[in-house]
Amino acid sequence: MKRVVLAGASGLIGTALADALRARGDEVVRLVRTAPSSGDVLWDPASRRMDAGVLDGASAVVNLSGASIGRLPWTPRYKQEILSSRIDATSTLVAALSTAREAPDVFLSASAAGFYGSRPGEILTEESPRGTGFLSDVTAEWERTALRAAAVTRVAIARSGIVVATDGVLKPLLLLTRAGVAGPLAGGDQLWPWVSLADEVGALLHILDGTLSGPVNITGPTAATANDLMRHLAARMHRPFFLPVPGFALNLILGDAARDLLLVDQHPQPKRLLDDGYAFTHSTVERAVDAALRRGRRAG
Repeated sequence: MKRVVLAGASGLIGTALADALRARGDEVVRLVRTAPSSGDVLWDPASRRMDAGVLDGASAVVNLSGASIGRLPWTPRYKQEILSSRIDATSTLVAALSTAREAPDVFLSASAAGFYGSRPGEILTEESPRGTGFLSDVTAEWERTALRAAAVTRVAIARSGIVVATDGVLKPLLLLTRAGVAGPLAGGDQLWPWVSLADEVGALLHILDGTLSGPVNITGPTAATANDLMRHLAARMHRPFFLPVPGFALNLILGDAARDLLLVDQHPQPKRLLDDGYAFTHSTVERAVDAALRRGRRAG
């Protein structure tokens, strides 16, 4: 049994990961910013306050904390929150790890495939250099901060793709599809770095239980375009897929959010995960969409 300290436990991935850890018999200690429930521990990353004693006896620390990039629009103030929320939380955890009486075996810190920026035509692995753009800048600083803990423990960086879930990336796409106004976004031929929620959680568990350190791409093993995802979603919902949205309109309305989330064209491969023996549950984006819709119906 592991004792896992989890920051960012209330989000989509954090909730699913906590459930999976508990289901296999692990103890989960959630770091929370509001009045804690039984088993939770209060912390204040914005003020860099945390009781390092919470790490005593812990096997792992998982950092999924940060303001949602799915909240739109990205105003200058909110972009600063996206960055500062990640750096504050990560710095607070690194400081606690550095002062703990005995550091946990692993510090697993989130990042994103946004590290690579938009790279049409390139196959990207963990060895590929960072790209350009707002999310690339954010993730690079986020990762640098997390890697400071490498002096005291194994540090793994989860460069996750777009998690396909009805309360994640699919949420706005579901609304468009239900309304019958879904269609190609700027042509829709851009490759999206996707991963199913089950494989996001499965890969995080694999990293926690194994020996991988440094950056690890958590993305589906087969390439998929925006059209592949959205067209399959429309077909499963028995809705049309025909109304194109030009790229200039998305840029005009959403700015950096459009460029980094909807117009991004990149193909990061999960090379280190596959080489380490991880077997994907959902090997195609169509299977990931099907799984998300089934999960959404059960939750509803």
